[in-house]
Amino acid sequence: MLEQPGFGRRLRQLRLQQGKTQAELTGPGMSAAYLSRLESGARFPTQRAVDYLAERLGIPLESFAERTEDELSDVVATLASRPDSERDAEMRDLLAETLDRAKGADASTRWQALALLAQLHALLGEFPEEFKVLGELSALSDELDRPALQVYTKQRVARCARNRGDMELARRAVREALRLGEHHRVRLPAADLLRSRLLLVSAEAEVGNVAEAMRISLDVLSALPSERGALAAEAYWTAATVSTRQGNDEGARQYLDKAIACLDSRDDITLWMRLRLGAASLCLQGLPPRLDEAQGLLSAVEPVLDFAGPPRHRQEFLFLRAQLAFQLGDSDRAAALVAEAEQGLQLFTYRDRVRFRILQEKLSVRPGDMGAVTRLKELAAEVQNTRMPELAAEVWRAAAECVVSPVVSGTP
Repeated sequence: MLEQPGFGRRLRQLRLQQGKTQAELTGPGMSAAYLSRLESGARFPTQRAVDYLAERLGIPLESFAERTEDELSDVVATLASRPDSERDAEMRDLLAETLDRAKGADASTRWQALALLAQLHALLGEFPEEFKVLGELSALSDELDRPALQVYTKQRVARCARNRGDMELARRAVREALRLGEHHRVRLPAADLLRSRLLLVSAEAEVGNVAEAMRISLDVLSALPSERGALAAEAYWTAATVSTRQGNDEGARQYLDKAIACLDSRDDITLWMRLRLGAASLCLQGLPPRLDEAQGLLSAVEPVLDFAGPPRHRQEFLFLRAQLAFQLGDSDRAAALVAEAEQGLQLFTYRDRVRFRILQEKLSVRPGDMGAVTRLKELAAEVQNTRMPELAAEVWRAAAECVVSPVVSGTP
């Protein structure tokens, strides 16, 4: 039998391979506390406990033997098959621990493990940790000298940089990914190429090149292989976002309608939710804001929040509810939702963290108190340094609004 902590690691790996929680293994012969201590390595397993666990997992006792030669491959295969809604901190920790022990694993297996670990960090909103892992992944891709892996890594770096607010890096990374793909004639699915171009649209729009962003967006729309499905939904959603930044609210609305019509919840529940949360956000940004439409979109998402999608969606939902309450004049409700959403603030992208700060400061304004205005001006200067002019302008507008019409708490 394995010594601890090896037994605990192996038990957790076997449990996760079957998609089971700790609670599903507890019963008359195993308390939750004891199982937790077994997995952490704090308690040595008795033969009775091993027999019980083997029976509950439906596996032979020999399965608890250590298999170091292919442990990393097993863990990657186990976790890669899980949907986003089941990927959590426990899986991240298992993979990170296994990677740390598997120093002698072949480079290709380590590349797969690092790529998956970066994905897990991203789902959990751990963007600094994701960026660090992507640095290792980039070095390994260059060491392997495989252009397809280099292209994938550059794409991931671009997405992470965008989420962290480093739009210049995002733009450079995605342009390099496109250049490498073309130079080496990397065989990529057409959908992957179009998604890279959509990422470039996002980066160009963030740094203020809105006209160029719309040009690329329209090119992508004209190259869509189908008017339905996830790719079409993402393309129309991106076009709606750029239209909003151009001040073309009617165009944005038309693109949003097309995006939502492209995808059924049975096709991709996570993207289905993302689309509606994104559409609600654009409705709230409109001039004038479309509050009834935003309310309808959020109401459609609410029933599936607890069992589908990553935790970030829950936090985005709370924040959007807070924005809606504020625009409806219910500052008390908005403040309560902001306090709840703040518990998961690390899950937000840089843009949403800035908008969160804007709403917090608007809610804190009192007649004659210029503290919030000063803090918003400081925030605007910070955002300007990231070279995101449109977002900086949004902060400056908020500061001006706070000077003109301070918020009074309570529903009118």
